Amino acid sequence: MALATRTDRRPSMTRTIWDSSVGKKTVMAVSGLIMLLYLVVHMLGNLKIFFGSGEFNHYAHWLRTIGEPFLHYEWALWIIRVLLLAAVVAHATSAYQLSRRDIKARPSKYVHKRPRASYATRTMRWGGIILGLFIVWHILDLTTGTVHPGFESGRPYQNVVDTFSTWYGNVIYIVAMLALGLHIRHGFWSAAQTLGVGSRTRDRILKTIANVLALLLTVGFISVPVGVMTGLVS
Repeated sequence: MALATRTDRRPSMTRTIWDSSVGKKTVMAVSGLIMLLYLVVHMLGNLKIFFGSGEFNHYAHWLRTIGEPFLHYEWALWIIRVLLLAAVVAHATSAYQLSRRDIKARPSKYVHKRPRASYATRTMRWGGIILGLFIVWHILDLTTGTVHPGFESGRPYQNVVDTFSTWYGNVIYIVAMLALGLHIRHGFWSAAQTLGVGSRTRDRILKTIANVLALLLTVGFISVPVGVMTGLVS
């Protein structure tokens, strides 16, 4: 009689880590920090708009020539875009799966009410959805020009001014940046806890850093549409 062959295989270490809640939280934390680093750099670049069209357009052109002549035109920019897309997908996927896992773990409502969470904590999920939709809009508006009637390729300064000269452009952007601030305020501290950086003695410092980062990024990004609305940027 022939011996039965064993076809089942043990899952890989990567799969085991990903399937665990700790693994998903780690992926969420690392991808979030990657996006946070990008946001800091992106905000600083956006602020160049206050130095005039020449400075801002030169910065936009420089982004497309990073690494030349070793890299071809826009190669570095596309590498950054791909890495960011991977971070966004990993962050959103882990967040969604953790949320579903949390719901399945408690199918019925609690008999006693839990302590009231902070506004940022209670809006993390909706904030993530708002930011996801905004990313799509932002790309279609200022990268491809699909939803931007007056879009002119090669004129980033004018495209930004044109976008924030409309009421809906300002509303969409400002609401998204407020959601971003709340997301960072809670997310930065949560990432620190997940990665083992937090402790009783460091919690206050980490929360202060999270608040400062959230405030600076929110104000920094919103200052651009406000600058256009007030005529400071025109």
